[in-house]
Amino acid sequence: MTQTLSKADATKNQYTITWEKLPDDFKLPDDPVENIDQPLLAAALREALDLAGFILASMLIASNFGLCAKVNDKTVVKAPDWVYVPSVLPAEPGEVRRSYTRNAEGEVPAVVMEFLSDTDGSEYSNKPTYPYGKWRFYERILQVPIYVIFEPKSGVLEVYKLSNSGEYELQEPDANQRFWIESMGLFLGVWEGEKSQRTGYWLRWWDENGNLLLWGAERVEEERQRAEEERQRAEEERQRAEEERQRAKEERQRADRLMAYLRSQGIDPDGI
Repeated sequence: MTQTLSKADATKNQYTITWEKLPDDFKLPDDPVENIDQPLLAAALREALDLAGFILASMLIASNFGLCAKVNDKTVVKAPDWVYVPSVLPAEPGEVRRSYTRNAEGEVPAVVMEFLSDTDGSEYSNKPTYPYGKWRFYERILQVPIYVIFEPKSGVLEVYKLSNSGEYELQEPDANQRFWIESMGLFLGVWEGEKSQRTGYWLRWWDENGNLLLWGAERVEEERQRAEEERQRAEEERQRAEEERQRAKEERQRADRLMAYLRSQGIDPDGI
């Protein structure tokens, strides 16, 4: 499938884009991740979605995973730190998906994320010629509706939405400093704390009611606290039952003493 983009690039560039799966013998870039934070942040995003039952077999959620297009007869591959595609075609039996090409393999990626590093700021690169900047590739070529840029050290989160003019526009967060991601039905925001021996800022998901989607360790702790609360309630019930039993015993003892006294006075208590 071939597409000519000219609306957003009429005064600069015209791209002829062909959506073709990469051939099996295509050598993908094998660049190492730039720091240890990136895989942790990406894994944490997926973990919460998985535990919440959000992820379906028809989706593609991946990190450092190649998104592809052939632009002006040259193959371009960019690997965002995190990507979400709502619906993809099933892989062939035994096939391990190495990359993803929109249209040829499924829907347009709905969300891509980049985690800023100490490098040259390539996440903002709008380079209009091959091999194209990341911003340019996501905005003008792939036309991804939501582009997220996150700076882990400072916790600054930027969410850009593709406008009708074909350009990204910076979005404003809500009163809770979160962004509504329509395609996912979830809020995205920043949370500060510790996970996986890393203390700092993390990206987190909240549902439409404002409930935080928990990680595995948090769910375990929540269940532990719930079990402890149940144990305490059971102990309180046992103590109340014991107090009731003790009060009943004391009432019986007082009644027995009263009847004994009446009998000692020649009064039949049963005849009163």
